[in-house]
Order: sequence, then structure tokens, then C-alpha cells
Amino acid sequence: MVIQFYCTRQEKKSDIFPMKSTIKILVTFAFILCISVTSAQDTRLLRQPSIQGNLITFSYGSDIWTTNLTTNLTTRLTSTQAVESNPHLSPDGKWVAFTSNRSGSSAVYVVSTKGGEAKRLTWHTSGNIARGWTTDGEHVLFASSRDAAPSRFNRLYTVSIKGGPATKLFEQWANAGSYNSNGTKIVIDRMSRWDVEWRDYRGGQNTPLIIVDLKTLQETLIPNNKTTDINPIWIGDKIYFLSDRTHTSNIWSYNTRTKAVKQITKFKGTDVKSLGGDKNNLIFEQNDFLEFLKQKNTQKNEPEKQADQLTLLKAL
Repeated sequence: MVIQFYCTRQEKKSDIFPMKSTIKILVTFAFILCISVTSAQDTRLLRQPSIQGNLITFSYGSDIWTTNLTTNLTTRLTSTQAVESNPHLSPDGKWVAFTSNRSGSSAVYVVSTKGGEAKRLTWHTSGNIARGWTTDGEHVLFASSRDAAPSRFNRLYTVSIKGGPATKLFEQWANAGSYNSNGTKIVIDRMSRWDVEWRDYRGGQNTPLIIVDLKTLQETLIPNNKTTDINPIWIGDKIYFLSDRTHTSNIWSYNTRTKAVKQITKFKGTDVKSLGGDKNNLIFEQNDFLEFLKQKNTQKNEPEKQADQLTLLKAL
């Protein structure tokens, strides 16, 4: 996919404005009025995808973008000098939560998928990183090292899309998380790793993914043998995550009913870098491209097969 910019611009006659001024004005109008669309070719370095239905969001060039998979229309939602990352689509597909350092430190913002001005949700001086949404779409889930002493570590918080104070989920360390369908449990990755590109790392930063019951705080550890297991996504009875158990980071699943762990993708050499999903699909970044695993139709009486019947397709 190549992102091409088709721009409408307002022409000015050279006998009214000097040539240099005319060019400057045309460039300004072209920049302001650009509409971005996609063609079915190859654009690299599309990062950190999230999906809801036929809409995906991703970061590209330190800005946040969306693409409608039906119309193939790509829209740039942010354009600042800041680094903007970690976009997450709300469950209803109307909002994107993301992280930006436009104010000097990392904070969580939301912006409409139709465009417009982004709204800042977090104001604490400690870093705040968008991690997803609550299942009702009313709150953004984020990680922050606020109030952590004596050493800094992240915990998970939620903040209303309308703004206001943040609420801490629990005291457990947590750098990322994903809720089950009814919001009663969450799967978390505890660690913020200092070198995410360290291949075959088997040190103390590698801890199991943990399922936390939000009412009782009972914990269930997903089987782990010091591998790097990150980026959990909870869909139905399955938790999907990235793991380097085969020395290349691939997508794996954990069945919360049978406790079985299964490898889903089998790439060699080039890691899967990030993973997103909705109730039917997974979208991921691999080899600088975005691809998704689309769920096949299965019999309703065979739910144990449903989440693993996935077809690999190009997202863009």
C-alpha cells in the first residue's frame, strides 16, 4: 500500500500576486486541504495497528492514521511535531485513543475517527501510555508510573473519555492489558522492557502473562518458560499474544477453558512486532507491513474451534 496525497488547491493569478507569494500560498493550501487515499501497493513502516470492524488505525511517521478497509480511504488524524503512537480504536469505532508527547511528557489523548481536535485526558507529569479501552467504551485504559516509589514501574489505570481523575485498577505491576468480553477479568503483561529488540532474551524481565479477576484479584499465570510474551489480546475464550518461543516472535493463543497454548503464525526470521484485534479479527505488524488474520465461519456448536480458524490476509 502506497499512501498517496491527492490535493485540492486554490489557484491565484500571477498578475495579482507575485510568483513567489503565489507558490507559497498554493503550497499552504495544498498542505491544508490534502486528502489522503490508498492504492493497493506497498507502504512500509506502518506501526502499532488496531482494528474495529472495517476500520483500522495505525501510527506512521509519528502521526495517527485510519484506513477504511471497505473504501480503502486513509485519513490522517494528527499532524504535529510530536511523537504520537499507540493508537487504539474504541469498541464502537468512533474514537481513537493514543499517546502523544506534544505537551512535553507522554499523555493520553482521544480524537474522533472523523477528524477534529484531539482532547487530552491525562495530566500527570509521569508518563502515560494508551493501552486500550474498557469493554463499554466509556474509559481509556492506560499505563503510568505515577505514585510508584522508590523505583518506577507501571500500573494500569482508566480515565473517562469525558475527562476527570484516573482510577487505578490494582496494585500489581502492569504495562499492558486486555479485558475479557464482559470486563470482569483482564490479562496483563507486567513488565516494561528496557530493550524490546533483544532477541532470544531469557532474563528476569521475562515474566508470565497474568489473568487477573477484577473482583477477587485472583491471578492465573499463562504458561511461560522465560520467553518474551507480550501484547495480549483477549478474544472470546482465547488470549492471543506475541511470543518468541520459536526464537522468532509469532502469534500464539492460550485457551482459557482448556489451558492449551498453540502457535498461530509461523514466520521465520522476521518478528511480529505488534498485535491488535476486535471480536472477529487480529491485525499485526510484520516485516514493516500490516496483515490480519480473519476468522473463518464455524459452527456455533464448536466454539473451541472458532478462534483458531483464521485466514491470513493482507490488511493494506
